[in-house]
Amino acid sequence: MLLSTAVLTSFLLGASQSVAQDAPAPRVGVRGTISAIEGDVLKVRTNRGEDLTVNLLKETQVRGVTLAQVADIKPGSYIGSAAVPLPDGTLKALEIHVFPPEMASTGDGHRPFDLTKDSTMTNGAVGDLVTSNGRSITVNYKGGQKTIVIPEDVPIVNLVPGDRSLLKPGVKVVMFAQKAADGSLSAQAISAGKDGVTPPM
Repeated sequence: MLLSTAVLTSFLLGASQSVAQDAPAPRVGVRGTISAIEGDVLKVRTNRGEDLTVNLLKETQVRGVTLAQVADIKPGSYIGSAAVPLPDGTLKALEIHVFPPEMASTGDGHRPFDLTKDSTMTNGAVGDLVTSNGRSITVNYKGGQKTIVIPEDVPIVNLVPGDRSLLKPGVKVVMFAQKAADGSLSAQAISAGKDGVTPPM
């Protein structure tokens, strides 16, 4: 009995260690202004007043962010929206970003997001678009649909293809970075504001 207990304990310990090793590295949201860039190392002064160093990888994607209007959103457009829930079950947009056609299906779905407390991110294709009695859209994604209300003052931007030439001191950026066991950060994708635009995501 003691032997079997020891074997079971060893098995469970090994399994838990294996799960820990296989668990993906946590993602960290970084929002702020580029303070310096040296080769593959980006330094960012965050909106919270932190100074972070983020490594750029060969596969790090860079997207430009430009200003848009609600008129740029049409049925069939692929969009993402950070939003908060309303009492009637709809969502109130905090921001909307419109993807180019070649990026359709990026991040498809509805999930928690870290922009504000209780915020979510919904990525999908626009179905109905209503602009008469207030502005609202339906967003269809695999497995579901959400109705999103767009207040008049909500920032709307386009995501456009970009490259590392957009990454300069003073540029506003939003990115999600992988945090390694040693605490270092590596960018998966970066949204960089063009012409002074602040990415609202």
